Amino acid sequence: MTRETLKIVAILLLCGTSFSATAQTAKARNKPSTAPQNYCISTGGVVETRYPVYGTNGATQDWLQLAGREDFCQYTQSSDGSRIHVSLDTLFTTLPTMAALAYYAESPWNGQGEGNPASLYCTQLGGSDLFGGVTGAGGGWVELDTTDVVLEACIFPDNSTIDSWGLFYHSDGIIRGIDLSTVLKYQNPYSKTKTGK
Repeated sequence: MTRETLKIVAILLLCGTSFSATAQTAKARNKPSTAPQNYCISTGGVVETRYPVYGTNGATQDWLQLAGREDFCQYTQSSDGSRIHVSLDTLFTTLPTMAALAYYAESPWNGQGEGNPASLYCTQLGGSDLFGGVTGAGGGWVELDTTDVVLEACIFPDNSTIDSWGLFYHSDGIIRGIDLSTVLKYQNPYSKTKTGK
């Protein structure tokens, strides 16, 4: 081999090693953390993996599962059986999210629109529940082996996600499942102004 060929081989070997190390580092970084799941369970919740499904107002065999998935933490209130769902990412982050801010703000519903009030309220706050009120076919986030098979979730532009009905009821001071202010890692920024402290 010539000296030039050896240099090229050496460079290729170094690049290959570098690419391999970079790929392994990226793979380790993209590995899902169990911390949010563990946190959900430790705070009394149950982890559910849900899939977006279209056509849930029809027969189950005609439902159309769409691409994607979302992990939720479901909290159930023992006294009345009510439930609230929040995405694990929204639950576990210490940074502000639009879903957490919407929950904490308790803005009153403006009563505008016809149809599902939880869907309309979600829209009023700047979110979308993807399926509510759009068509008569129905749809939502599905988990077959649970009480709420089809979940209507309000998704905000930052991808933070919360149960539309839980959010709607909370705007009227009704706690479903659990008071999320006791478990959300991002603390309520409005609490001092609401209590007058």
